[in-house]
Amino acid sequence: MSSKQERINELEKLILKYQASYYDGEAEISDEEFDLLWDELKSLDPQNDVLKKVGTGYDTDGFPKAKHLIPMGSQDKAANPQEFTIWMEKLLNKHSNGLTKTFIVQYKLDGASLELQYKNGLLLKAVTRGDGFTGDDITANARRMKGVVHKLDISFTGGIRGEVIMTGDIWKNKYPTKANCRNAANGIMRRKDGEGCEDLSFMAYDAATENDYFFTEELQKLTWLEQRGFLTTETKSYTKTQEIIDYREKITKKRSKLPFDIDGLVIKYNEIDMSDLRKTRPEKQIAFKFDLEAAFSILREIEWSESGATYTPIGIIDPVRIAGTTVKRANLNNPDMIRSMGLKIGCAVSVVKRGEIIPKIEGLAPFPSSEKTQEIIFPTTCGVCNSKLTDGGTRLYCPNLQCSKRLLHRLEKWVSVLDIRELGEKLIRQLFEKNVKHIHELYSLTAKTLSEYERMGELSAAKVIRHIQTKRELSLAVFIAGFDFEGIAETTMEKISLAGFDTLEKLRQASVSDLASIHGLGEITAAVIADGLKECTKEMDAVLKTGFISIALPPSAESLPLRGKSFCFTGELITMKRGEAEEKAKALGAQIKSSVVKDLSFLVNNDISSGSSKNKKANELKIPIIGEDEFLAMIKSIKSIKSIKSIKSIKSIKSIKSIKSIKSIKSIKSNKSETETNETKNQIEAKQGELF
Repeated sequence: MSSKQERINELEKLILKYQASYYDGEAEISDEEFDLLWDELKSLDPQNDVLKKVGTGYDTDGFPKAKHLIPMGSQDKAANPQEFTIWMEKLLNKHSNGLTKTFIVQYKLDGASLELQYKNGLLLKAVTRGDGFTGDDITANARRMKGVVHKLDISFTGGIRGEVIMTGDIWKNKYPTKANCRNAANGIMRRKDGEGCEDLSFMAYDAATENDYFFTEELQKLTWLEQRGFLTTETKSYTKTQEIIDYREKITKKRSKLPFDIDGLVIKYNEIDMSDLRKTRPEKQIAFKFDLEAAFSILREIEWSESGATYTPIGIIDPVRIAGTTVKRANLNNPDMIRSMGLKIGCAVSVVKRGEIIPKIEGLAPFPSSEKTQEIIFPTTCGVCNSKLTDGGTRLYCPNLQCSKRLLHRLEKWVSVLDIRELGEKLIRQLFEKNVKHIHELYSLTAKTLSEYERMGELSAAKVIRHIQTKRELSLAVFIAGFDFEGIAETTMEKISLAGFDTLEKLRQASVSDLASIHGLGEITAAVIADGLKECTKEMDAVLKTGFISIALPPSAESLPLRGKSFCFTGELITMKRGEAEEKAKALGAQIKSSVVKDLSFLVNNDISSGSSKNKKANELKIPIIGEDEFLAMIKSIKSIKSIKSIKSIKSIKSIKSIKSIKSIKSIKSNKSETETNETKNQIEAKQGELF
């Protein structure tokens, strides 16, 4: 893709698409592939709203809804031994107190999560994962599955959590048209008639009751489940990191011989902590994934996928089996990728699934091709307007601003960003064919005109017009994103807004060098934005003139007290991941920088006395170096006082210990006199002056 933001947009769409298909019972990709998508988005945009969604959150099959007794959140993931080792070190440093801790290791089943709810030993409900808190009640179907115990041999009230799976033999003999066992299990468990549910098995791995002390250890819990008649997976217990890594290597080799699919291991503290288990993402357990599966094939031809003005190369390869699906097409991203590989038609290539339905060609295979090779020919002219294409290296595109394909894509982008659901793709194309070429022209449509369109009655037309003409106040970031500048998403514009270019007027007056100076942008992105603003000036003004769209005023200084300040985080953090710390600072208006530069406000490093290059440079530039505790105390202090007065000048932290003496505004009781309240405010403002 041509930019980080464009990739974020693509990942959001893919994740939401595959979540929907997963919860509809017809998953298109494996858990392994989905996790790769998820992890890539998390690395690019850790606080993306899509990452906060566990499931679809709505009922697609008509099943009644039911709440979970045990939250079905998601787990942290380690993709390799290095990531797992880092996770173990952090966890032990924070929770072990120097004592040896026992970890249990189980198979991570590749199926569909299900919670069985019991009252006095009788099965009441079986609830799918859903959004993590509420799912579909498929009790009738669950009763037909192997491993589901209808009546326990003891009086138990609580939940049993497990995975619905299909064995490989059943899949091969009865459901070979499904992509894999997981897809088959997902679809069958949601059938309204329950047909085929007898081919599924429920394997239990967790249990909980209202009494948090019913179980004290995970091994005790698993023994209890087996005694009740539940199916469970192989479980091991270890105390050392390397032992778990070695076990993973052993299971990787025997994985293909197991009767059911697994896509990794789950590692948990043996000691149960119910407060941790109730978190959306528990801290004391992790999914240790298997290595990515790759395959080799031959590149036969290149297709050029057209999206808006951009032409993206897709490799057509000999069919090859990867992660349970047959692959014939693989992404190549851009012209520079082709050139850097020295790729030619007929080359042997290495193909890896990165979570997309279209996998990626990672590079040339480690052996020569026996095929005759030929050069890859790039398209040179736009297939719509015949303009000469521009090869920008990371992007091949049509430069004609009035190309009909480009204008249509902008209309579609505007409708998508504003979420005008009544304007579907087919209707947009009809409008475009009837000379609605620009965004502002949407707002001059009438119900009478629209009712004359194919399969559009008066009531439907009136509904569409009503939704188009709903008055909307958009943030500047959303407004600009709707005009479809190539590779420029809402997140990019939010960064620019936080840098002080927070009105349309300021943005238009900004030069390319002004924008390029913003951390994380660069000359190419800045030029795209500047050119896009010039191109769309009249169109933007016309849209605003309709009166249906307005741009919201920028946030006040009080709401973003760290605006104008910047942080660089280096080294390992203890209480949070680096991305979380960065988001805390960004939420208060700060910029995040990846290196120590002259205008940096703070370098955050838990090892303040180290001789690292960043510490040395910070000392040379007289930039304050603070620890994680100091950073968190600063954030806490700011949140405590920002409702009284914004922090206008933060230069350095003189005495972080004095932060503890600052009292929250909540302690100012309503029955205090106005004089007392003012005195309290003055005290806090004085303390603020000492700190910053």
